[in-house]
Amino acid sequence: MATTRTPRGAWIDAGLRALAVAGPDGVRVESLAQSLGVSKGGFYWHFEGRPVLLHEMLDRWERLMVDEVIERVEQEPADDARAKLRRLFVLGSSRGRPRTADDADAPTPMEIELAIRDWGRRDEAVAARLAHVDNRRMDYMRKLFAEICSDAEEVEVRSLLAFCVFIGNHFIAAGHGTRSRSEVVRLTLERLLA
Repeated sequence: MATTRTPRGAWIDAGLRALAVAGPDGVRVESLAQSLGVSKGGFYWHFEGRPVLLHEMLDRWERLMVDEVIERVEQEPADDARAKLRRLFVLGSSRGRPRTADDADAPTPMEIELAIRDWGRRDEAVAARLAHVDNRRMDYMRKLFAEICSDAEEVEVRSLLAFCVFIGNHFIAAGHGTRSRSEVVRLTLERLLA
């Protein structure tokens, strides 16, 4: 009779859930095994130790928040940088994805993002990885803004402002009078694309 093993990806997903809820100290083999309803022995079938899991969690986050976002944005017509920037803004400024019954307890990509940013404040290796990811994001925005704006300084300013909205939007609790947050974010984008 074949032994069924918990898939490697399930351990990574459980680690990201734990990170979003309790930070890096919450990513413990015993608690992950308990959350998956398995013994911790299965963990060592896939990973040499906790540091390997943590590294693979960062890999998954980078794929989710950079590679997959760029793939989705690039589905826009190749010659329309404004449409791509609008799509990037929508994907980046969303406060989270709609929940289904199957993933009601799953953290949103932004909850994971914020947990990694917090973790990076205390861990130099994570801070370096975060800088790498942020530089990839800025490079992509620079490329798109350069297609609609010829001034290099203006490209840099617009890219930084767009990125600040992407990250800062999740920290700001202020209201906007009669306007919704999504409306103000949309207006912000229109100013950046002008």
